[in-house]
Amino acid sequence: MSLVTLHDVTVSFGLPPVLNQISFSLDRRERVCLVGRNGAGKSTLMKLIAGVIKPDGGEVAIERGIKIAQLAQEVPQNVSGRVSDLLAAELPNAEDWEVRQRVTELLSRLTLDGEAEFNTLSGGLKRRVFLSKALITVPDLLLLDEPTNHLDIENIEWLEQFFSKYYGTLLFITHDRLFLQKIATRIVELDRGNLSSWECDYATYLERKQEALDAQEKHNALFDKRLAQEEVWIRQGVKARRTRNEGRVAKLKKLRLERQARRGLIGNVKMQVQQASSSGKLVIEAEKISYGYDDAQPIIKNFTIDVLRGDKIGVIGPNGCGKTTLLRLLLGDLKPQTGVIKIGTKLQVAYFDQLRSQFDEEKSLRENIALGSDYVTINGKPKHIINYLQDFLFSPERALSPVNQLSGGERNRLLLAKMFTKPSNVLVLDEPTNDLDIETLELLEDLLVDYSGTVLLVSHDRVFLNNIVTSTLVFEGAGKISEYVGDYDDWLRQRSVPSFVVKPEKERLPIKMAAPKKQITAAERNELKNLPGKIEKIEIEQHQLHQQMAEPGFYKKDKTTIIQMQMRLSTLEDELKKLYRRWEELEKL
Repeated sequence: MSLVTLHDVTVSFGLPPVLNQISFSLDRRERVCLVGRNGAGKSTLMKLIAGVIKPDGGEVAIERGIKIAQLAQEVPQNVSGRVSDLLAAELPNAEDWEVRQRVTELLSRLTLDGEAEFNTLSGGLKRRVFLSKALITVPDLLLLDEPTNHLDIENIEWLEQFFSKYYGTLLFITHDRLFLQKIATRIVELDRGNLSSWECDYATYLERKQEALDAQEKHNALFDKRLAQEEVWIRQGVKARRTRNEGRVAKLKKLRLERQARRGLIGNVKMQVQQASSSGKLVIEAEKISYGYDDAQPIIKNFTIDVLRGDKIGVIGPNGCGKTTLLRLLLGDLKPQTGVIKIGTKLQVAYFDQLRSQFDEEKSLRENIALGSDYVTINGKPKHIINYLQDFLFSPERALSPVNQLSGGERNRLLLAKMFTKPSNVLVLDEPTNDLDIETLELLEDLLVDYSGTVLLVSHDRVFLNNIVTSTLVFEGAGKISEYVGDYDDWLRQRSVPSFVVKPEKERLPIKMAAPKKQITAAERNELKNLPGKIEKIEIEQHQLHQQMAEPGFYKKDKTTIIQMQMRLSTLEDELKKLYRRWEELEKL
């Protein structure tokens, strides 16, 4: 029996609905990741299962007696007390020695001070406390919304090990692609109000999803072509109104309604960096710099680096080790206690601040970005602020709302929007990936890879680092910072193997001559004409099977029937791929 079952559930905060008649089940010991764009309904689905909100339609069934723990997007504000007491309170026999040991171990793993008062902590540390509260209870069902936010790489790797041995059921949302790949046993996607389930890991999902998008694009093109043909026919007039053609007229009306109901893909963020004129070749020169607080041991000790134009440098280390302090020293915001820092010439710096302290919380998005003007200047041309904010997926209504109403992901998008209004030749990004959806994250990656200026990047996202940086600064303890050539994975290799490795020369492949283009035959032309009908017939049967298998009672049928239907669905999918492939081949002739 499933722990959670949703049947024909609809949730709407207006039109179109966030969740539109979705059905979904969650079984014991599954580790399911919800994926989809910001605003697709992932957190809404979590809240439904947690009982925080009720559906507008449909049914949510939770197995009786199960224990559910949740890490939500927003941290509750009405909490106080010592961190260790808050964790112990979640367990029976809170004063028991073994319970206290369990609390102490978890605090150590997630780098939390058990004696600290909760209401004195930063937002990131508060989230970590609530993650600890969720983990320590060992629930039947764990709901985690962005569990890796505000964790350093060591914490994340420990969490991966924890969940690889976890016996409960896990439903989670994350932007961390490596965490997702290692943990998820199933991917559930929310897209334009609909839910689809993929019984595979993340890498396989990406391949299958691309195939599905390609098939959908072809299906839509075929549908639009068929609709256009029917529209031409109806305009012919008299014949269309004869009784014998009433069925065709009704079909046309149905096609029109179906086309009208089709929801397009959610738009992508349209980011572009305004390139300033080139900086000098030497961007920053730091020689034997040290910095610390009070009488404590320096967090940065005798550090030397030359940052050259075009360098893309990653910075990694435990939380609180001094990564943000290092950025501020290199930018000249702080003065080193010993050593010398020289800033290069013609620098124009754009800074992404992890604390998001660049905003006036009470003012609107528009006021924060355009500073009272109706326009921003992008690449030397004026652009209306509303249009500019729409490039970052903020609606005109949202652009007029105050910043304090934004979610974490929206705040990050707004900070990117503000940063990219300024021409720059140096980009400094302090934890830019928190709360961004994966699609926006990948767009930001592409932009940084193509950027011709200098990049200083603090991040806990290992894939993000691997895709961008050319060298890595690592905080290794006792104030020591070491520089390694290459990305995060290169650093891992250099820790345990010699740094000089000869790479084998790539095999030269023979140049292939283009074959002469083949002419389409009469038989192939006839085959092409009949393909749309064959595809439509298979898609109708495929849709009917999907509907039957989505019914709550489907898996109560006898095993033979279930296997036969699953095999038939697999056969239809294979046939459909072959037909689309053949259609594509014939279209090219």
